[in-house]
Amino acid sequence: MGIGMRELIIILLVVLLVFGAKKLRTIGSDLGAAIKGFKKGMNEGDAEESLKQIKQEATDADFPESAKTPSADTKPSDRNG
Repeated sequence: MGIGMRELIIILLVVLLVFGAKKLRTIGSDLGAAIKGFKKGMNEGDAEESLKQIKQEATDADFPESAKTPSADTKPSDRNG
């Protein structure tokens, strides 16, 4: 039991009578702009997140675990100074 073609036409006619043609045009364009802005924001958020992940991976690649810890053959005075 979905909305049929008759019911959809009746709903659209009632909306047209309530708001008017000019108002419906502005509502449609505003809604389209809002959806476009939302999609753009979602894509920018994904891009920023990907960029952060790439930077993190690059940082990990520059400093492997073996380079982070001092080697056993260095003197304790060399480590502190």
